[in-house]
Amino acid sequence: MTSRTSIQPLDRIAIALILLLTLAIGLVISQGDAVKASVRSFSWQNQQIGADDTSFTLTFSRPMETKTVEENIKLDPPLAGKISWAGRRMVYTLLTPAPYGTNYKVQLENAKDKFSAKEGINRVIQPFSGTFKTRDRALLYISSAPQEQGQLVLYNLTQGQQKVLTPKDLVVMDFIPFPDGKKILFSARTTKNQDILSAQLYTVTTGVYTDEGKEAIAAGKVDLVLDSKDYQNLKFDLSPDGKTIVVQRGNKSNPGDFGLWMLPSDTSNSREPQKPTPVKSKPGGDFMITPDSQAVAVAQGEGTAILALQKDAEKPLDFLPQFGLVQAFTRDGTQAAMVKFNTDYTRDLFLVTNQGTQKQLLKTTGSILSCQFDIASPTLYCLVTQLLPGQTYQEQPYLVAIDTKTAQQKPLIVLPAEQRNVQMNLSPDGLGLLFDQVVPQTSPSPTPNSQILTTEDGQAIASSSLWLMPLTPIADPEAAADIKPQKLPLVGFHPRWLP
Repeated sequence: MTSRTSIQPLDRIAIALILLLTLAIGLVISQGDAVKASVRSFSWQNQQIGADDTSFTLTFSRPMETKTVEENIKLDPPLAGKISWAGRRMVYTLLTPAPYGTNYKVQLENAKDKFSAKEGINRVIQPFSGTFKTRDRALLYISSAPQEQGQLVLYNLTQGQQKVLTPKDLVVMDFIPFPDGKKILFSARTTKNQDILSAQLYTVTTGVYTDEGKEAIAAGKVDLVLDSKDYQNLKFDLSPDGKTIVVQRGNKSNPGDFGLWMLPSDTSNSREPQKPTPVKSKPGGDFMITPDSQAVAVAQGEGTAILALQKDAEKPLDFLPQFGLVQAFTRDGTQAAMVKFNTDYTRDLFLVTNQGTQKQLLKTTGSILSCQFDIASPTLYCLVTQLLPGQTYQEQPYLVAIDTKTAQQKPLIVLPAEQRNVQMNLSPDGLGLLFDQVVPQTSPSPTPNSQILTTEDGQAIASSSLWLMPLTPIADPEAAADIKPQKLPLVGFHPRWLP
């Protein structure tokens, strides 16, 4: 008896699939690699970036003919940059910070992969289009308007929106934004206490720059950071990385106990304010945390000492005996603008590098109030005063831009002599300079409440206004001379850009 094998239906299906796959593979082999290259990821896709974001990456599905990519990539609006490669990753590094308040588009077409180029095949990449935007142009200031007197205000220039951040019972005296712009560190006293030495340190949320996919943090949430029960809190600084606060404090019961204290800035995981620890060093004057957030430059005696924040600071890391004050550091910490006090009561501004080079930039018979480096060019912006001739001691303030390579000075604006209490601040993208014009109260005030706001030297404020000086680079000196400051529709003082 003979047996007969029969092909089952499942076997027929399997045989058919094998034949189809064999045919498909044959077609692919006969036609070659016809799959187009593509952009697999764009690091800034739908992101909001700031001045600290200096480069983006494009990752491709296969190795690319780099020249065709570099020739065909387009940014709208244009952003000058340089391109580097690491395998299938292209890095585009901006030459200058992207202007704030702008939406950008990145497009790439007609680029070829290496295989196509070698084989002479006209096969181009799948068209790519990505988008990102920069942070809104926003500023902070202390309001001097009657309805918001002494309160910290956030004004969004891009959207034209104003937001009061602090409550009415606190009078803000000074503030520093955190690097991400989500919080502000500020000192304030209560409206019931006129003593400026009663200030405590707080943080307040801004309600902006929330992380992608996370719930927005409402603006105006105030947290106490450091009280003033036993110590007076004077000047303070926030490290560039936003992790450390350094405060100059004096013991209320022991005037000889005076110096720097440090504490962590993050109080989110603690129900109680963090306890500060003293920096073990000699008493000093004005100070500034270094760009690496690891040390502090403090005036000691007739010079400036660089003290470590994480170690015993009894022995300074460095000491510069000829300079009594640090006005500014470059972002990478390789250069500093430092002030030398001369015996003839003049002051010199020097550019000091970490290689020991010292270059004089400016001499004045008045004061050097503040300076800031432009992160995109060798320019130092300074607020300086010049002593006016005559029997009465009077200083004339002015804003000046200094080329740190040539020491060439370019005056920007001369301010009224009676308004010496001026503060200025350079925008993160380097395209705008904020300054205020504070008019002190010269006659006795009719009510105590009108003296609630005072200048740094203790004078009551009669009125104040905020101004914006555009700094868009212009090659024609005559055209640059036509740039005038714009008065903002805001009543306040002590302006600061949000990072």
